[in-house]
Formats: sequence, C-alpha cells, structure tokens
Amino acid sequence: MKAIKPFLLQNPLVFLLLFAPLTLAAELLHWSALAIFILACIAIIPMAAYIGEATESLARFTSPRIGGLLNATLGNAAELIITITAIRAGLLELVKASITGSILGNLLLVMGFAFIVGGAKHGRQTFDRQNTNRNAILLILAVLAMLIPSLFSHSIGPDTSPKVEGLSLGVAAVMIILYALGLLDAAKSGDTPVTHEPTPRSILPKWSKATSFAILVLATLGIVWLSEVLVGVVEPVVASLGVSEFFLGIILIPIIGNAAEHLVAVQFAYQNKITLSVEISLSSSLQISLLVAPLLVFLSLLLGHPLTLVFNTFELLALVAGVIVAVLVSADGESSWLEGAALVGVYSILGLAFFLLPV
Repeated sequence: MKAIKPFLLQNPLVFLLLFAPLTLAAELLHWSALAIFILACIAIIPMAAYIGEATESLARFTSPRIGGLLNATLGNAAELIITITAIRAGLLELVKASITGSILGNLLLVMGFAFIVGGAKHGRQTFDRQNTNRNAILLILAVLAMLIPSLFSHSIGPDTSPKVEGLSLGVAAVMIILYALGLLDAAKSGDTPVTHEPTPRSILPKWSKATSFAILVLATLGIVWLSEVLVGVVEPVVASLGVSEFFLGIILIPIIGNAAEHLVAVQFAYQNKITLSVEISLSSSLQISLLVAPLLVFLSLLLGHPLTLVFNTFELLALVAGVIVAVLVSADGESSWLEGAALVGVYSILGLAFFLLPV
C-alpha cells in the first residue's frame, strides 16, 4: 500500500478551504453566532495544516539545526495566534483553558488514538524509550513549573496582584530558558527532546522556497482573521449552547488548532512509525508548556491584559492526571491498542466532567 501523505491530501484541504469564504458570507449575512463559530472552526483546520506544511517545506532548504528551530518556533503557530487574539479580547480564562487542553489533547487524545490505530494494524509497537523518557522528564518539570504559581498564589495575594504577576513572569522566564536549553541540547546531540523529527522528505510537497514562504504568510493571515471571527462569537455561542467558556477553551479550541498535527501522528502510527507519533505528541505538549504558555505571559503585558500562570483546581488536577497517565503508559517503550484506549478513556472522562461544569 502506498504511503499516505500526512494531512496533505490535497482534495480534502481544498474542500475545507471553501469554509473560509463561507465564514465571510456568514458574517456579512448576519448568520447566527453558532453557525459562524462552526464555519470558522472548520476553516482554521486547513489553514493550520498549510502552516505546518509550509514550515516543513521551508525546513528542507536549511540545515537540520535551523530546520528543527523553525519547526519548534512555528509548530504551534495556529494556536498561538488564536490565544493572542483571545488575550486581546480579555478572555484570559479561555486562554488558560486552551493551554491546559492542548497539553491534555496531545498526551491523551493524540497519543491514545495513535496507539489504537497502530496497535490495531500492527499489534504491539516499540519506540525510542530513552528519548521518550527524556521528553517525559522535561514535561514533568514543565507541569511542575505551571503548578507552582497556582499553589503559591493563595498565600502571596490575589491573582492580579503585582507579586503574583511577578512570580508568573519569573517562572515564565525560567521555562523559556529551559526550552532554549532543550533546543541547544537537541542541536548538539542530534536527538530531539523538544522538537519532534520533521516529516520524512519523501512525503513533503515539492514546493519552492518562494512558494513555501508565500503559503506560510497567506495561511498565517487567514488564521489571524479567522481567530478574530472565532473569538468574537465565543460569548454568544456560550450563551446559546449552555456550555461554559472553559469547556470551549479546554476541549474545542485545542482540537481545532492542532487537528492537522493530530492527524499526522495517527497516520504515522498507521504506517508503523510509532516513534514519530510519540515524539509529535510529547514534543507538542512541551512546546505548549515551555514556549507558548510563558510567551503568552510576556505578550499579554504588551496587549494590556496581564496573564498569570495561575490555573484553577480542575485544570491542575487534569494536568497532573494526564501527565502521570501518559508517562506511565509510555515508560516501557511499547504501545498497544489497549493502552491507547485507556488514554482516550481518561480524556473522555475529563471532557465529560468539563462539559458538566456550570456556565
């Protein structure tokens, strides 16, 4: 069976791109907020896919080290744009929920489905245990760094106090330094503790450097616009559906922003490349926790809505549970469909609990 291009199957992407003009038409014709929200969500998926595709394509024209840095920097560009837009709108709780949801989605949902698909197709699969354990250690450190401001803030003062903001800024700075050190270690050792291995070049599009850059710019601008639309209708959608803003942030937005990369991980598992699947899952979680989250803390100051790394009890419990389960399942360097089902089951339980939280 011929190798399937990961998330780059042209016809579906072209079809999904049609939802961008549909979103514009929905706005101009004053359709319901829910309709606009759904159309914008679907339109973001191919835009995010093309950002990833263009980034991987540009990486072909650089050295492996520069390519790895490029992948690390733009790996979560779609979600970064969405969260920046939400910060500008003052939806800070939505942003915190999306950070938590991205980590949980990668660790439980993506890795879980990859294990299920790979296990059903190939039986028990093995992956690089040493690199996975190193990723897991960094992930545990990242989650601990996110826990500390939340736990200590109760004794320091209100979430918006200068001391708590100062603590968040300090922790964010340390997290970015850890991320930079991870990139340095990856560049020197040739391993990939922070940046997952790029897509094999044999299945990348044969785009020129100019074409890749143009697509990257256009897709980025498209997500900027769609993010504005998405964030603009969050409150009416929350009111009409009767769900909490927290649920949208922790479940829906992370899935939308990372759908293309999630599909890549599952397809690699189907192709018996489970090591790539695990690295995509773990490294994406690391990028969110060590780069995106602390970067948002600093950017929020410029946007006039300071964001602190103080998460609520539900988010903290979910993070700790998700990380522990994912680390335990991946520690032996082997995967099976049953382990995947367990990961997806934990994610489903958490999703149900978040759904039932009061608005």
